[in-house]
Amino acid sequence: MSKPIGYVATLIAGRGAALNERAVSGALYDAGLIDAGRDWLAPDHAVDAFLSGAGHDLADLRARLQVAVADDPIDVIVQPTTGRRKKLLVADMDSTMIGQECVDELADLVGLREHVAAITERAMRGEVAFEGALKDRVALLAGVTLTQIETLLTRITLTPGARQLVRTMRAHGAHTALVSGGFTQFTEPVAERIGFHETRANRLEIADGALTGAVVAPILGSEAKRAALVELREARGLSRDATLAIGDGANDLDMLREAGLGVAFHAKPKVAQAADARVDHADLTAALYAQGYRREEFVE
Repeated sequence: MSKPIGYVATLIAGRGAALNERAVSGALYDAGLIDAGRDWLAPDHAVDAFLSGAGHDLADLRARLQVAVADDPIDVIVQPTTGRRKKLLVADMDSTMIGQECVDELADLVGLREHVAAITERAMRGEVAFEGALKDRVALLAGVTLTQIETLLTRITLTPGARQLVRTMRAHGAHTALVSGGFTQFTEPVAERIGFHETRANRLEIADGALTGAVVAPILGSEAKRAALVELREARGLSRDATLAIGDGANDLDMLREAGLGVAFHAKPKVAQAADARVDHADLTAALYAQGYRREEFVE
């Protein structure tokens, strides 16, 4: 008889919140699960709760625990106990690794932020096709200069936990790639600031030091993101289970589904509902705790 698969639920307190034994016990009780042991990864902040989940499959365990913590600022990620530490990270940039949507920031330079941001929101929710929406938005940016973009870069803020996530995984032998539907003018400096090995993104057409309003083909959208993960995985001879993907928008869904663990980070509802894991309250270090890293292992 084969040995039953073991599962672990990693509970992480949201930013500014705290976690205690009572909250963990209450979540497991409300989910109807038997506590098979704890391992605190960070005092008052993150804990692995090992589950005696007989009679429950993984989807059922995830659903039960999501309901159990729904009213609290707690994220919970449930997965098999084996193969948690990943060897490939593929991450989205806008509203994931950074706090901005770069196309909206560019639109602000020409007085069209509100208009463009509305299109961006619809595209990220999956209400309009990403590729067409990108072309429409970029067409409005004709005339923005490279000098203006350089100034704009100083306003880009990193998401809390971004550097720790990437640098800790790198320190433990993982390959890291920033794969964005945004633009190389932003992804390259952001990747350098955070510490990614490489980046892939769309290229804006430039003439005489300014944007022409066109995107250089081919456009990197949902399928291209998924294909990038597959290519990077196969080039390193990794299994699907050894990969982690993180994103927030509809154009990230195929990539998240392709990964061994796909994390929807402060994501649009459609994405959060479809992903294997969701982080609604904590910062990006939640993806380290989900891999079983302890706080003292983080690389700053």
